Amino acid sequence: METNTKSAIIGGGFLVQPSDPEQTFTPEDFSEEQRLIEQTCNDFLDKEVIPQLIEIDKQKEGLMPSLLDKAGELGLLGAAFPEKYGGLGEDFVTATLINEALGGGHSFAVAMAAHNGIGSLPILYFGTEEQKQKYIPKLATGEIKGAYALTEPGSGSDALGAKTTATLTADGKHYSINGQKIWITNAGFADVFTVFAKIDGDKFSAFIVDRNTPGLSFGEEEHKMGIKGSSTRQLFFEDCKVPVENLLGEIGKGHIIAFNILNIGRLKLCAAALGGAKRALGISIKYAATREQFKTPIASFGAIQHKLAEMAIRIFVTESALYRSAKWISDKEHELLEHGKAEHETLLGAAEEFAIECAMLKVIGSETLDYVVDEGVQIHGGNGFSDEYDISRSYRDSRINRIFEGTNEINRLLTLDMYLKRAMKGRINLMGPAMAITKELTSVPDFSTSDAPFAAELKAIANFKKAILMCAGAAVQKLMMKIEGEQEILMDIADMVMETFSAESGLLRAMKMQQNGDENAALAVDAIRTFIYDAADRINHSGKSAINAFAEGDEQRMMLMGLKRFTKVDSFNTKDARRRIAAKLLEKQAYFF
Repeated sequence: METNTKSAIIGGGFLVQPSDPEQTFTPEDFSEEQRLIEQTCNDFLDKEVIPQLIEIDKQKEGLMPSLLDKAGELGLLGAAFPEKYGGLGEDFVTATLINEALGGGHSFAVAMAAHNGIGSLPILYFGTEEQKQKYIPKLATGEIKGAYALTEPGSGSDALGAKTTATLTADGKHYSINGQKIWITNAGFADVFTVFAKIDGDKFSAFIVDRNTPGLSFGEEEHKMGIKGSSTRQLFFEDCKVPVENLLGEIGKGHIIAFNILNIGRLKLCAAALGGAKRALGISIKYAATREQFKTPIASFGAIQHKLAEMAIRIFVTESALYRSAKWISDKEHELLEHGKAEHETLLGAAEEFAIECAMLKVIGSETLDYVVDEGVQIHGGNGFSDEYDISRSYRDSRINRIFEGTNEINRLLTLDMYLKRAMKGRINLMGPAMAITKELTSVPDFSTSDAPFAAELKAIANFKKAILMCAGAAVQKLMMKIEGEQEILMDIADMVMETFSAESGLLRAMKMQQNGDENAALAVDAIRTFIYDAADRINHSGKSAINAFAEGDEQRMMLMGLKRFTKVDSFNTKDARRRIAAKLLEKQAYFF
């Protein structure tokens, strides 16, 4: 009987489920309408944001709110909000594309993402109908601006360690909030805040707090390493009286709001980082094509071509993984809606289903951007260290992304933690395949080859998954409950998972491009073959580090032999592949996939 793998996809399931390029959504599948929206975003950045970056970084009075107003007039703020609340009702893939396209807007991108993401979504998805009607239409247009107040001086990644309190007043009409929040994006101009506090000191809850609420005051603007144009202030609550009707969600259930909104935020951060990476690559290409050394454009040098091509390759696999996941979430939304779930519950449920992918994408996207801007500065040489060149701003602005939305270390740990918990609950079968691989280690290796298209690449991906399951399964069996304390092992295995997810996503996209006769298919194949070739070494390194940390003797030797078998790939001339990609980048003067 034929199986519809598309509808059967489960969060984290790519490790144990078959994948089909025809059922994989890729950027080549964007509709004409989505491309027009993307162009609108690009035009907005080019005309309204990029020419004013210096003024934005100086936080010119009223400039950032006015830019958000203009974005709101174009429908870019409320694009993903339901039409009944003043939005455009666009699907999740389109919302992701908007985040990507505006992601090259430096501090503006941060302000916008904070407003229409964490600043608005808590009310949209957890608010009462009265709360939604009061706030969402104005947030959708930008008439009012949103912000999110979770972090405190003593609680960052440990959100539930918050000390801010909320106490019901004697008349039962207000909650009196006392405490402090730090690093609050948009605090300088936001009109409404989602604030987390503990009712009676222990019931972690959320509240909608208007800017003009008595008892709420603000610190000065923070002086930051990057994203200087983004307003970041502390919030102080001193007997801040918030009406009881502004309680958001249920008492004691604030963690559900915080963590579910973070799932969506992590994927959106990846999208914004991707947009920033594409812009930074474009800047570097143009510089390399015009900068001369030894009477020759530096773009003609192999060392520079290597850098440009590697930047494009990492962007390609990140982009592939992002939109593959965004479509899964979009499809899950529709599935939940068809099963009778309320509209406001569908995206939350879909994002929770793919929370593993969201955590991985946050890491993949932010580290791709960091790589691209770092190499961009290197290509610029001494000029890259000067504020006169845009790449220096890209470098400074990039760094925060590995901290936002949960540090990359936390997201690596979360990836494995969620896998293990879902395996224990029976949501995903990991131990069965892991045990089968243990048996395979004692059998004769499969040396057969196939002439089928992409057979070698597909086998490599399958073997990468075996390496992951072998390491994870053995670590769990050996360490049992102690594994939570072995963060180094968990992060090593998480790196193996992320490399494999990126590689498979890029491979499926390249296969689909070739099947469809895409003009860039041959270069996509170059990109993914290069990535897989290099990923094999990185996966081998991470696997060895994990195995050596928990295994010894015969068990260690057998697993290391298995790892070597599972990370062996065919020889490939990555130098020439990168040169072909670089030639196209220089021809187009931009990222071209």
